[in-house]
Amino acid sequence: MQTRIYFMEELARLDRDILTMGVKVEENLRKAFEAFKTQDVELARDAKAGDEVVNALQIKIEDQAAMLIATQQPVARDLRELVSIFKVTDNLERAGDHASHLAKAAIKLAGEQPSRQIGRIESMVDICCGMVRGAVAAWMNHDVEEARRVAAIDETLDAERKAVVGEVIEFMREHPELVDRATRILTNSGYLERFGDHMTNICEAVVYMVDGTHVEL
Repeated sequence: MQTRIYFMEELARLDRDILTMGVKVEENLRKAFEAFKTQDVELARDAKAGDEVVNALQIKIEDQAAMLIATQQPVARDLRELVSIFKVTDNLERAGDHASHLAKAAIKLAGEQPSRQIGRIESMVDICCGMVRGAVAAWMNHDVEEARRVAAIDETLDAERKAVVGEVIEFMREHPELVDRATRILTNSGYLERFGDHMTNICEAVVYMVDGTHVEL
């Protein structure tokens, strides 16, 4: 009985750390975009530094999950949950990297004229932040329906990315001398699109944890 109580307490601790990781990823993305929009280099550097916290949390969570697998010999759903944690933390870490890329772009573009696509990028950031909150909530609550709902939002994100591409191509035709800046916008909208893909991967991990089935959402 004591062993089971200990195991459940450790799972709860892992969930709290995953929640913290998700909150930090969203915070870093928000900071990175604000820096991108306002050309605030110091804020961009703060967002980049925040990625180190995300990386440290990944290591902490995965080490603890591995220890529980080795010492508690979990089976069935408990084992699926621990195995799925590695997918969740990996995708949160990768999403955090994309936030860091946006922060780097903010530093490189500081001092240049703001892009006309800033509104589209902001829309993508808002969608990404909603997806990370939803994906982590689905994980915390073992909520398959929420996981499917969040994964479906990725189509909206993809549509925004396509709109950005179309606008940037037109911008490059009008201003060929600004191709480098336009290319950075394209690159960063691509990072945000992949951010959404990582949230979808987390949602798939939720379905596997709860139902034991592998799905592509």
